[in-house]
Amino acid sequence: MSETTTKTLQHRFDGPDDAPVLILGPSLGTTWHMWDRQIPELTQQWRVFRFDLPGHGGAPAHPGDSVEQLADRLLATLDDLGVRRFGYAGCALGGAIGTDLALRHPDRVACLTLIASSPRFGTPDEFRQRGVIVRTNGLDPIARSSPDRWFTPGFAANQPAITEWAVQMVRTTDPGCYIAACEALATFDVREQLGRIGVPTLVLVGSEDQVTGPAEARTLVAGIPDARLAVVPGASHLAPVEQPAAVTDLLVRHFSTSWQDSAAVPPVPPVKPVLTPPTAPLAEIAPLPDDASSVVPADLYEAGLKVRREVLGDAHVERALAEADVFAEDFQRLMTRYAWGEVWSRPGLDRRARSCVTLTALVAGGHWEDLASHTRAALRNGLTPDEIKEVLLQAAVYCGMPAAHKAFRIVHEVIREETTPRE
Repeated sequence: MSETTTKTLQHRFDGPDDAPVLILGPSLGTTWHMWDRQIPELTQQWRVFRFDLPGHGGAPAHPGDSVEQLADRLLATLDDLGVRRFGYAGCALGGAIGTDLALRHPDRVACLTLIASSPRFGTPDEFRQRGVIVRTNGLDPIARSSPDRWFTPGFAANQPAITEWAVQMVRTTDPGCYIAACEALATFDVREQLGRIGVPTLVLVGSEDQVTGPAEARTLVAGIPDARLAVVPGASHLAPVEQPAAVTDLLVRHFSTSWQDSAAVPPVPPVKPVLTPPTAPLAEIAPLPDDASSVVPADLYEAGLKVRREVLGDAHVERALAEADVFAEDFQRLMTRYAWGEVWSRPGLDRRARSCVTLTALVAGGHWEDLASHTRAALRNGLTPDEIKEVLLQAAVYCGMPAAHKAFRIVHEVIREETTPRE
């Protein structure tokens, strides 16, 4: 056994040095210890590699805000250790990392297990809202509610030591890294790519999982060509902890019978990536023809729509687009292209700074409805309630006391709604 911390991912090995490598990936808020009960049996056949997410379990707090970035750090760690090909099992966020590896690096993955996983984890708004709560209240509210999400009620009541372990595991996570991991889950969506996964895949889910349950598992099985489903009775989200024997048995059987030997099975050739052109002025992207009635290229609209959703939230944008009739549709497209595709997308200011400017301008103009939605956006963009308060105090000096007084009432109500942990 050895434990190592590297500049990439904190990790440890267990098992024989000459055995095939089997990687176990953790879920958000957990550490490699969530797999402790699987280690004695798995190490009889494999050299088990476990890792911690950034800022989890005392790992260096270098946030990773996309699943691709986390997967790349894992591969960099494995490359440093000389590990080329491996089996992989991951839970929730750890499963997303395994899915990304199977899609972008199919020659590295011999066999795959996805536990409590999904091709898309809820909605981006849900995870960004969780980030707002953590940024405002710290991790304690999330930690205290973790047993309710992770375990069945009977298990949580009968295993107080494990329940407390779960709470402390989340409570000691670095908040910035937790928020970044929420962003990684918010942007993860591989529903249209599942058919490209070319390795034998076991999709494992607890029958009582209310987070990513049997419905999400069936979506994975339906989309991955060589996949089968295993439902663990009496288990919720952290099935490896709640039903360790059943999960271990399923892992052993799957990896023993489905492992693809790279010498026997040619690796699936990597899919050629689609390269995104560098940012360029509008004239360089697509010069406008002489016809003044021609439309701006669709890619600027799509880029703006993406930023608009990230800043204001899917629900707000969907409502605005749905309410736009034929008369207002052109204005919605103009606003998406110009405000979001051009101005909000410029690199000169980060989104926190743009939110500060926007809040001040809305107070000055008395645009109270937009002030509420952009207060929510400012929280998503990383401003704390105290920082928003300072923006309003500054605005009071230059925009007038009556305007600031009304702004404080509106913003205070929004902050109260957005930062109160949901039951």
